[in-house]
Amino acid sequence: MTRGKFITFEGGEGSGKSTQARLLADRLKVRGIDAVLTREPGGSPFAERVRALLLDPATPSHSALSEALLFYAARADHLDKTIRPALAAGRWVICDRFSDSTRVYQGVAGGLSGDALGALERLVVAPTQPELTLFLDLAPGDGLARARARGATPGVALADTDPFERRDPQFHERLRAGYLAIAEAEPQRCVLIDGAGAPDTIAAEIWGHVERRLSQFHERLRAGYLAIAEAEPQRCVLIDGAGAPDTIAAEIWGHVERRLLQGVP
Repeated sequence: MTRGKFITFEGGEGSGKSTQARLLADRLKVRGIDAVLTREPGGSPFAERVRALLLDPATPSHSALSEALLFYAARADHLDKTIRPALAAGRWVICDRFSDSTRVYQGVAGGLSGDALGALERLVVAPTQPELTLFLDLAPGDGLARARARGATPGVALADTDPFERRDPQFHERLRAGYLAIAEAEPQRCVLIDGAGAPDTIAAEIWGHVERRLSQFHERLRAGYLAIAEAEPQRCVLIDGAGAPDTIAAEIWGHVERRLLQGVP
């Protein structure tokens, strides 16, 4: 079975990534692609408990290292319980935040060393890296204004209670700079999206990037199959799949008769 694809969304507070993650998952399902929509912190029962602890305004203040350890504990469970099983089953995983958030929030903005985060990344995430990361870029002031405008939407943390949204403007400027640096350093994985546009416009741009990546993926699949067929002619037969089903079936039966049924009464 072909492994599913892993796509992550990143961005500062109020950048619209959660909305766009949901829209992408919905569009994939319309296209017949089985997609799992998940989030970090969270995405599994244990990880959701960690999320509640981290976002609870009553939680005592703690260091960037303490935060990173909690995030990676939640991520380890999320990977084991949700992400890796879905990918192994051929499902696509659309995740609202992943490791880049920890690199930026606790690393770039929080001051935790890259060596410490790198060790945690190797231990917990290892090869389970996203094929595509979509960074929604928005000026911090605009994003925080959006976050405050969410009001009392059920299930949405408010800017006056979310401890990350309450941090000083310089923290949010460092967040944005960190995301931009990652996007610039890893262009094969990361795509920078202007988060200031209308949701439908942003969704269309995102879908364009996903379609291009999906097309490239299928081209690589075809090239791989052709290479195997050429390398192993004694075992493999190449069939033109563009013909009518009955025509293809007759050709297949001819190969089966010649290869496997000689001498069979």
